[in-house]
Amino acid sequence: MTAVIKELSQLDDLEAASELFASIWGRTDEPPLSTDILKALATSGNYVSGAYVDERLTGCLVGWLGGTPPDDMHMHSHILGVLPGNERRGLGFELKQHQRRWCLTRGVKVMEWTTDPLVGRNVYFNLTKLGAEAPEYFVNFYGQMRDGINAGVESDRLLIRWRLDSDRAASAAAGRLEELDVEKLRGWDADSILAVGAGGEPVSRPSSARVLLCQAPGDIVALRRSDPGVARAWRLAMREALAGALERGYAMIGATRTGWYVLEST
Repeated sequence: MTAVIKELSQLDDLEAASELFASIWGRTDEPPLSTDILKALATSGNYVSGAYVDERLTGCLVGWLGGTPPDDMHMHSHILGVLPGNERRGLGFELKQHQRRWCLTRGVKVMEWTTDPLVGRNVYFNLTKLGAEAPEYFVNFYGQMRDGINAGVESDRLLIRWRLDSDRAASAAAGRLEELDVEKLRGWDADSILAVGAGGEPVSRPSSARVLLCQAPGDIVALRRSDPGVARAWRLAMREALAGALERGYAMIGATRTGWYVLEST
């Protein structure tokens, strides 16, 4: 069934949104966003929306305006959550496209947010499904996290920048943005700087090739629970490989569904 997406402003809807975020992030005692904060954001002209499936609130997205108008005005897209079991409905994509249209009708042409570089499916979604870019790597951006998904780990993040009126964003919205072929890139002498080892551990090596390949672990959330030591090793290895490449002037040009990030020398 097609989801119905609408902006939220009434207290009961905002309370349901707060509870949805709390459930997804395992923070029922301290929701990521409280009802009063959501009410303040919605009332002051910011973006608070929900996706309803069979009249049930199933996904939410919240962002606010930032920067210095008119030249640096942008949307900070802070939190997107979809109830487990509903990811394949494409609700995340539809919510982001709704937010994109909301911004463009108000003259806002850039949106930014952060994502964990160890969660390959999210990086793929941002770069390949949405057509955004990832120009910067932030070390321990939020400090140590306290939610049920990330508790106790350092919060390295990629900055995601989405140029909403770009040809790339428009192509992605229409489903026409092609995924990069890693095997073909290998044939063009692309070099792997980080990959998953035989035991799930990170295997890294330096390279100065024109095109670099960097692989994320299959499921970092599960790995944090089963082997915190290896998960910590992945954080440090990704920091060295990906942040190091960006600092040396490489740019991320895409990500694959299988967790490979592709960087090219600029």
